[in-house]
Amino acid sequence: MSDSTVEMLIPPKAKPEMPSQSENEDSTDSTVEKAKRGRHSEGESESESKVNNDRLSDLPDCVLLHILSFVKARNAVQTCILSTRWKDLWKSLPSLILLSPDFSTLKIFTKFVSKLLELRDGSLPLHSFDFERHGSIEYIVHRRVVDYALSHNVQRLAMTVEYDYCHVARIFSCQSLTSLKLSVHPKQYNTFSTSFPISSCLNLPALTSLHLVGFTFHGSNNGQVEPFSAFKKLHSLIIRNCTVKNAQTFCISSTTLVDVTMRTPFGDFHKIELSAPSLQRFDFTGSSPYKRLCGSSLSSVKELSIDAYMGSYSPEPPLVLLSWLEELTNIKSLTVSTNTLQVLFLIPDLVNRKLPFLSNLKSLKVKVQRLSYILRMTMIAAKIQKATTASRREAARLRKEAKYLGKTIYERAPIPAGIVDFLLQNSPTAKVETKMC
Repeated sequence: MSDSTVEMLIPPKAKPEMPSQSENEDSTDSTVEKAKRGRHSEGESESESKVNNDRLSDLPDCVLLHILSFVKARNAVQTCILSTRWKDLWKSLPSLILLSPDFSTLKIFTKFVSKLLELRDGSLPLHSFDFERHGSIEYIVHRRVVDYALSHNVQRLAMTVEYDYCHVARIFSCQSLTSLKLSVHPKQYNTFSTSFPISSCLNLPALTSLHLVGFTFHGSNNGQVEPFSAFKKLHSLIIRNCTVKNAQTFCISSTTLVDVTMRTPFGDFHKIELSAPSLQRFDFTGSSPYKRLCGSSLSSVKELSIDAYMGSYSPEPPLVLLSWLEELTNIKSLTVSTNTLQVLFLIPDLVNRKLPFLSNLKSLKVKVQRLSYILRMTMIAAKIQKATTASRREAARLRKEAKYLGKTIYERAPIPAGIVDFLLQNSPTAKVETKMC
């Protein structure tokens, strides 16, 4: 390997101060010497040191490559300077991790990516590929990255890029993929979002894990959107910061799906329909008080995690959130945030109600969080409404508190009095755990 190639593949992350020539030579000699033979422990002879330091190099290629598959590509390539044993080993890497924050400039990053894909052994398949670039990237580089992954039968692909539907859409026809994480961010000053393909354009027969960030799901004429029914082996689904348009119902249908996570879904849809008879775990973060939960197989869910917040002010009691617990009748593990408990506590006289569900609960975990702005405003509005009929002075004090709310520091949301006992009234032996977040 030529010196210029080594320099290309081992770019400096940041430009350091230039040392004097003698300091540079001493530093280089010292670094190479340590890399080749390691440090001698106190009292250890040179011959013993060589024997001990050969242990790693004596491992078979498959073991060394497995170790390097967990290392970022930039660091994996740097092993080529250790010895002739390591000189070309990186060219057979089964996994590539390319993250632009590891490089000081976009130019250095793109040169490294191009050279790496050029020199890697193209006859070998690619097990996993993790590519991350926040910000713009040359069209030809992005295309080459996608082409390389697809043409080498990649099985696990994680990609974070700016909006580029042309290249992203091609990934949904990669038949070798078993795990896919796609995070697509809009370009600066650009509101365009990436549309998720319709079912007829999806061809991922081996896919078991799907993680989507920043996509838009478009509804059909019947007011529903059902984006995942084409995946016949899907086991795990994560949806983050995605939007639903032109649909009132967001359907998740799969006979194999076991784990679903939804984080901050956007859109005007009013209902989440789960049709997944194998579903064991459901994790939701968002404005759940306004989204009903329904489905033909909710009784299969055993683990439920809810972090509910108020996306906008509403005087309506969040009875919808309480109905979630009623629908998910067989849950054994319930995790809720203190914001969720505060949303529930807005229901008048909640703790005095008889709970006809949660009879199989074994574990209740409460995550103590900071009180959200909208929820705090809602709580104060509810107090004002209640206080107006009893004390005008108290109502005036609460209005004053609301007026200066934006200038205050949000304290951690307390656990409302009596609400834990309310949730455990049918499962009094359930284990309760509190965690500060």
